[in-house]
Amino acid sequence: MAERTFDGTDPHTYEPHIGASRQYMRDIILGVNDGLVSTFLLVSGVVGGGLDAEAVLLTGIAGSVAGMVSMAIGEYLATKSQEEVFDAELALEAHHHEEHRDIERAQLREMLADHGLTGDDLDTVVDIIDDDDAVMLSMHKALEFGIVDEERRSPYWAAVTSGMLFLAGALPSVLPFLFVEDTRLGLLIAAILSGIGLFVVGAVKTLHTRKNPVLSGAENLALGFVGGAIAFAVGSAFDSAVS
Repeated sequence: MAERTFDGTDPHTYEPHIGASRQYMRDIILGVNDGLVSTFLLVSGVVGGGLDAEAVLLTGIAGSVAGMVSMAIGEYLATKSQEEVFDAELALEAHHHEEHRDIERAQLREMLADHGLTGDDLDTVVDIIDDDDAVMLSMHKALEFGIVDEERRSPYWAAVTSGMLFLAGALPSVLPFLFVEDTRLGLLIAAILSGIGLFVVGAVKTLHTRKNPVLSGAENLALGFVGGAIAFAVGSAFDSAVS
């Protein structure tokens, strides 16, 4: 019988890398997961605090919108700042290549040697790269700064995806209170819907991490519900203290 991995695929089949899209995996996973977890914790806390369904709904909506905007702004500023730092470093690097070529050549030689090239092979590769300005700069970008042009991130796309995915993750904890007056029942429905979402997010990310989807989903689910239990307990304790 042919050897199989845990997901039933042939381990000898060539699997392509996810490529340039991997820089957005963090935005996608963090956006949805943060929406699921933070909104469920918020709703759990105010339900534990004894608020009625209308107040819980208002709190959930306000928290969802605030989280969406905060996530979008935070990702935009963080990504934009990172890209601006890269641009400044690359401009300085281009200047170094024009004015200090010998130093840059020595740095290239050292970096390639660190990757295992030696002797005549090292000399040949350095000569070939140094002969082309564009290739020389590209190699320094990749080896010195870890920058690949195809994987540069758009701050606008990072903001939109993070914000909208946060909102999508928040909906399972908010929607039940549009239809249910009993806050405990609403929280139970929110817990079920959010739990499904947490498990799915944990499992889906293994399409790229190649880990066990059941274990990853269960871990995500467990962490979310531990947080929800803590938030509910804090809300209940506050309600008891002020009652």
